[in-house]
Amino acid sequence: MTDDTRSELYAELASVGPYGVRPGHALITMVEPHPGHEYAYNRWYEDDHFIAGAMAMPWIYAGRRWVATRELQLLRYPEKSAVAQPVTTGCYISVYWITDGRYDDHMRWTVGINRRLNRDGRVHQARTHVFTAFQDHEATVYRDGAAGPRDFHALDHPYAGLVVEVIDADGPEQRAELLEWLRAKHLPKRLAGSPAAMVTVFRPTPLPLDRMSYVQQVEGVDTRLTLLWFVERDPRACWQEHFGGLDEEVAASDLGRVELVAPFIPTIPGTDRYVNELR
Repeated sequence: MTDDTRSELYAELASVGPYGVRPGHALITMVEPHPGHEYAYNRWYEDDHFIAGAMAMPWIYAGRRWVATRELQLLRYPEKSAVAQPVTTGCYISVYWITDGRYDDHMRWTVGINRRLNRDGRVHQARTHVFTAFQDHEATVYRDGAAGPRDFHALDHPYAGLVVEVIDADGPEQRAELLEWLRAKHLPKRLAGSPAAMVTVFRPTPLPLDRMSYVQQVEGVDTRLTLLWFVERDPRACWQEHFGGLDEEVAASDLGRVELVAPFIPTIPGTDRYVNELR
């Protein structure tokens, strides 16, 4: 006899609620495998957790893993970061899009499945969550207007790099001003002639109280913005010209301070490519 999957409920659930394509929410999770466990961590995430702990869940519809080799880690700034201590911490980052309006539904499922995975010994413990948060989408700014991939394509399109920028404002009102400045002035100017095709902007949401104990509560819920720059070239080939000085420009606006600018390149699914370049 097969397990009871309550399949009769699926048709009922599918017939109600939002089901658009907009990435209304994201899971962004930057993780540092413990020294000596890099290969084991990578295989666990590639072979099990990326699927069972994310992509198989309702309302996650796209996902991608990215890696920072030691060479990429050394490009990060500022040196003193409120996100990563030291700033080079966090070899891997995974990004997932969640259907707009389905955050609560997804969260109910993800808490339940992660409890089950943990109970069944399918969670790799030799890792540290450096920057893990569910986030709400605030804006997307495109370099080429209506041409090219949209934000809902971003995790499927073969971008050569991802640059993660985290900015903290002094308070909630300042964050609203910061967001408007980014959307209307700073990002359009920075994207013009850039190898980055788009920037998506998110704000973090608090994790549920019944989250897994190894994941810390999110900081900066009222003050932080996370920017994802989707880049058509390897960030190493265009770093200083196109991504240098972001902290200085934000500081000059008097609207916030940059706490992290970090480049990544995509992993090659099913392989251990780049694992020997992390240290």
